[in-house]
Amino acid sequence: MNGKVVAVLATLDTKGVEAAYIRDELVRLGHAVYLVDTGILGTPQVAADIDREIVAEAGGASLKALKEAGDRGQAVSAMGRGASLGVLALHSEGRLAGVIGIGGSAGTSIAAAVMQALPVGLPKLIVSTIASGDTRAYVGVKDVTLMYSVVDIAGLNRFSREVLGNAAAAIGGMATRYAHKDISPSKHKPLIAATMFGVTTQCVTCAKEYLEAQGYEVIVFHATGSGGRAMEGLVEDGMFDGVLDVTTTEWADELVGGIQSAGPHRLEAMGRHNIPHVVAPGALDMVNFGPPGTVPEKFAERLFYRHNPEVTLMRTTAVENALLGGIIAERLNFAPGQVEFFIPLKGVSAIDRQGQPFFDPAADESFRNALHASLKQTVPVHELPNHINDPAFALAMARRLDEMVKIRTACSSHNAEGF
Repeated sequence: MNGKVVAVLATLDTKGVEAAYIRDELVRLGHAVYLVDTGILGTPQVAADIDREIVAEAGGASLKALKEAGDRGQAVSAMGRGASLGVLALHSEGRLAGVIGIGGSAGTSIAAAVMQALPVGLPKLIVSTIASGDTRAYVGVKDVTLMYSVVDIAGLNRFSREVLGNAAAAIGGMATRYAHKDISPSKHKPLIAATMFGVTTQCVTCAKEYLEAQGYEVIVFHATGSGGRAMEGLVEDGMFDGVLDVTTTEWADELVGGIQSAGPHRLEAMGRHNIPHVVAPGALDMVNFGPPGTVPEKFAERLFYRHNPEVTLMRTTAVENALLGGIIAERLNFAPGQVEFFIPLKGVSAIDRQGQPFFDPAADESFRNALHASLKQTVPVHELPNHINDPAFALAMARRLDEMVKIRTACSSHNAEGF
């Protein structure tokens, strides 16, 4: 398979038999395999290609010290770090075609740490006893496939053979595709990331069509918390040439306590990596909750809109909008020269316009005032007499981002030529 291998991660003292079964299935399917031992305490049941002593040392600890400390959390963290470095080395050498991990909570945590360090696109699969619960901590912002083991991973039996065999076939199929895919850079278009919500879809669709006509590939992220984190994770990986951050609504959930927060570092990655980005206050008029019965009682007197049976929207207040203005200004100040802010004066979402339930010009104005008060003068602000979903507003953002990306590309090319 072009000299590439599939890495199998497992604690070989407790899951060695199962790991060997997956290895043998992959070999039968024609794959080369690297068995990585992430165990600590017991004697390995099978030999590893990357043994536990090497993994521990790569993670900044000795196996002896980890055993003596008896701290499970410390051991899991160290083995996760070490295994990540070992597998990343295989990837950097161009030898990795996929990764599969098996385990309970500890084995899943270690495998997840490895997979979250790898790029999107490289096949990643975990067979886990805890794959049927809340899996956000294990998936992170990467394309990790989770398979529920159904039975405990405690030996081979008629059930586990079927599950593990299917898992081996799944990662094997993905690895075959990955090993033979065309990665010619000449076929790649410049990449733009965009953030969208249902209530900003018209804006993003219009801008996307314009940018695609200019030769870009536009990747849209649903601004539901995980979407914003995924986008910024890929920005950290250096994947994008520019960002059309229309929909910053995740900050409203972070501030007020909604269910779709992207965390306190949203809007920071672009500034840190100094890539062109244009930003708008898309859907900052709303905080997201589940069905009406899930809304905290403290918000009982607020204005709500039932978006669908599973989503209840709450209108942000003037006070909250002022706080959001200051928060967003603080993030934009990280990247003067590579960021511009666009404000639609006639509403920031489909339900924040004349005649719609969240139309509140005073609340929107409080955001603008706070933004201007905190924003550096080096960050341009464009206030346009449009609604966010008007084509004129979408095109203004898209055209400016196109200009910014082209200017940066030209400067980079000029510098690369040594002038």
